[in-house]
Amino acid sequence: MIKIKQSDKMPKKKFDILETTCVPLPLENIDTDQIIPARFLNTTSREGFGENLFRDWRYNDSGSTNEGFVLNDPRYKGEVLVAGRNFGCGSSREHAVWAVSDYGFRTVVSSFFADIFRNNALNNGLLPVIVPEDFLNSLLRIVTDDPGTRVRIDLEKQLFSVLPDGEFVKFDIDPYRKECIMKGLDDIDYLLSIKDVIKAYELRNALKYENRDNGHHPEGW
Repeated sequence: MIKIKQSDKMPKKKFDILETTCVPLPLENIDTDQIIPARFLNTTSREGFGENLFRDWRYNDSGSTNEGFVLNDPRYKGEVLVAGRNFGCGSSREHAVWAVSDYGFRTVVSSFFADIFRNNALNNGLLPVIVPEDFLNSLLRIVTDDPGTRVRIDLEKQLFSVLPDGEFVKFDIDPYRKECIMKGLDDIDYLLSIKDVIKAYELRNALKYENRDNGHHPEGW
């Protein structure tokens, strides 16, 4: 059996309402190799991937900082990454999600996510918010023109808003994943949180089979 150390698990924060500035990345078809190049996947720990998020865009071939890339622009910061359509396409590497989260982003906004990236994000507590194309384009313009623009994500109401009185949109999320992200749980944490319910079900199920084997049939059989 492989034992996972506590330090190997991605730390997850409870997510209810997030108000923050954004980092705009108006590029389409950003694949997982651009998010985290394959040469940085030779570690057994999930920590430290944020250092190499968009590595080949953040640095020149000489190793010097690419001042023209948005992550190197001090005007842009925040916990929301706003990206173009089809974010996270390419390979299925979960490391891409680890890199985005480890860098400090809690939400990625796009009009379309690759399915595997989206599922990996939800499994690791990174909230992928899908918005209409026109809303995304408007948001990218607003954030690019005014880096101080703040947004508000209300996960309970599934509402993404531009503050103070700007545009807003509802977004969809699977109810189970919503509950896990709001409570800061992964799949194992969730199962542990309902272990008493599972135990009670197993006991009832065992009793049914015991009664059946003894010739007694509980009501409903």
